[in-house]
Amino acid sequence: MGNAAEIYALRYATMGSRSLQMNFLQPDPHDTTAQDLDYFVWLIRTPGRDLLVDTGFNAAEAQARNRKLTRNPVDALEAFGVRAADIRDIIVTHLHYDHAGNLDRFPNARFHLQEREMAYATGRCMCNGLLRHPFSVEHVTTMVRHVYGERVTFHNGDGEIAPGVTVHRVGGHSDGLQVARVETARGPVVLASDAAHYYANLQRRSPFPIVYNIGDMAQGWETIERLAGHPDRFIPGHDPLVTELYPRVSEAADAYALHVAPKRSFAT
Repeated sequence: MGNAAEIYALRYATMGSRSLQMNFLQPDPHDTTAQDLDYFVWLIRTPGRDLLVDTGFNAAEAQARNRKLTRNPVDALEAFGVRAADIRDIIVTHLHYDHAGNLDRFPNARFHLQEREMAYATGRCMCNGLLRHPFSVEHVTTMVRHVYGERVTFHNGDGEIAPGVTVHRVGGHSDGLQVARVETARGPVVLASDAAHYYANLQRRSPFPIVYNIGDMAQGWETIERLAGHPDRFIPGHDPLVTELYPRVSEAADAYALHVAPKRSFAT
């Protein structure tokens, strides 16, 4: 495939011992299993250019929200051999704190964002503390500055970022949440970001509790399945299972290759 890309998940932080009530809107009341939650950014390597999906958070944000930052995502990229200054395109799936920090660390990047997400993050819904909580005012205002600096490309629904790399608005978790579809040698892989924090959110049709519109989230799961075409080709945003299913490919960085088949299949 001429436009086949490679995809790498770089894990940069963790949050341990989350109850099922923290991860599923309707958990099984008899299940007391605790789950970890991992944080990733995703590097897409296409012929001729590298693209980044999301930018993670930094040490100050980790301390403010009691998260365990293993390594700043910019440093993780550096360890993987990618300089922040060389990244020209960044897909920001949504503006929540763990996906849109470090926006000042990529001096030559253009940011790809759904117009609806910018409107949501700066509009009347941010007067509500519950909806506002996942956002950082510093991250949002930094993105506004990038808008004024003509460094943001807005998308409405579907958009092409590079040959074989497209974005698709699904909403739900955040009003302008978008997923990325990447053509790889094993077929199209969908980076679902927070449309599904865990594999089980989509598989059980059980939303993660931080949600703006449950109807959009449910429809988004169908969109992800259609875009991926196979249950093995969607990647959730925060599931530690990703690091078990896919091979680690670097000693220097906590990086996993997603363009290869998983070690076990979800197909029935």
